[in-house]
Amino acid sequence: MNFSQMQERLRLELLRRIQRGTLSVSLLARQTGFRQSHLSNFLRCRRHLSLQAIDRILAAQRLGTADLQPANALPEWRLGDDIARVPVVSHATAMNDPIVRLSAAKSHLWVPAALLQSMRSRPVQQRRSWDRFVAIAVSAGDSQPMDPLIQPDAIALLDRHYNSLVQYRPNRANIYAMRKDARLKLCYAEFQLNRMVLRPHNHVFPVELAEVAPGEFPGDLIIGRVAFIFNEH
Repeated sequence: MNFSQMQERLRLELLRRIQRGTLSVSLLARQTGFRQSHLSNFLRCRRHLSLQAIDRILAAQRLGTADLQPANALPEWRLGDDIARVPVVSHATAMNDPIVRLSAAKSHLWVPAALLQSMRSRPVQQRRSWDRFVAIAVSAGDSQPMDPLIQPDAIALLDRHYNSLVQYRPNRANIYAMRKDARLKLCYAEFQLNRMVLRPHNHVFPVELAEVAPGEFPGDLIIGRVAFIFNEH
């Protein structure tokens, strides 16, 4: 991670904390002694910070440089460049965290690096800077609407840079991780009459609707495309 990448990851982490309500620009200004305008310009990508300024912000927010390292970065003891690791994270982290910190990874999923590199992306603008691949565990309750495609205790690999309703493969509906009432749902999706229609694979379960709020786009409700499903046997 170079200096520019560290600044960007710090900016995203601060914005995440502000969006969650655990931080404000005024509070950060009091903690660090910087002017609010100085911090606001950094958060809006209008200026850069010096290394000394970054150190002060890290200390004020009790962050270390390791917290800004992506959890899907290959470790020093990686098995060559053919293998990549994807962090297995909570549903809340998959939905809300642009940067997946090392401490957020519950475990890791090892996959061929070429497989990830070959995937096409269609991100909405605000997701372009997010860490791209994460994996989630799927409980029995969450898997039932998509049974038998997704089985209990499966691991779903999500591509958070695919927030489009365009089919990834011809004649095959995309499976998405969707945001519905602050929860993550796995389903098929389409857009009708300013609503996202969330469809199960198992027709025993009902179709659900998710409203697209004013100023939002359909892709804002798409956490990512389910790229792979690893079912237990």
